[in-house]
Amino acid sequence: MGKNLVIIPTYNEIENIEKMVHTVFSLPREFELLIVDDGSPDGTAAKVKELQQTYAGKLHIEERKGKLGLGTAYIHGFKWALARDYDYIFEMDCDFSHNPADLPRLLEACEKGADVAVGSRYVKGGNVSNWDMKRILLSYFASLYVRMILWIPVKDTTAGFKCYKRKVLESIELDRIRFMGYAFQIEMKYRAVKKGFKIVEVPIMFTDRVLGVSKMSTKIFKEAFIGVVQMRFNKS
Repeated sequence: MGKNLVIIPTYNEIENIEKMVHTVFSLPREFELLIVDDGSPDGTAAKVKELQQTYAGKLHIEERKGKLGLGTAYIHGFKWALARDYDYIFEMDCDFSHNPADLPRLLEACEKGADVAVGSRYVKGGNVSNWDMKRILLSYFASLYVRMILWIPVKDTTAGFKCYKRKVLESIELDRIRFMGYAFQIEMKYRAVKKGFKIVEVPIMFTDRVLGVSKMSTKIFKEAFIGVVQMRFNKS
């Protein structure tokens, strides 16, 4: 049986972190958890260290100085995982927009043949909760735009809830990932497709955060919009 690591980047997630940790470790499949904290001033890292006394050897933390971005946090986590021989590496948010109960379903998809399993809002059975129609349409057509430009067979191109087989992250040159905001999620899928890996979408219910503050911004959306065109015509 493989070793499974869930990577969760955090910045000011004190309202969610304790519940998230307990929930992940209560799942029927065994997962370890790596928190990559970007110097949260609200005490997120301190709470994780306190919880390590309960989950010794299973709960890990990497602390970084300053808010360095989502993409760099995941790449930091990927390298940490590869150096420690994990077989399946997961991305997910701390705010419960991604339901931890779906982790075993993503793992099962990879165990059954997927190289990357994506928690998808836009395949049959997937949905979103707590979004108004404007945001639903914006997200849906953003994914459609990405598919049209990049020609990748993924309906939820911006999804950030994923499971990778180790070989995918070993094959993708992580130091060459260009985008660190919203476009990071698109670029990782695009590079996986270009390498010939099989991506399977697993339907999920995405629920907008209830506690804490969203990290989304207009700047992040702009990076994704322009970044997709740059990816398409970049030969590297």
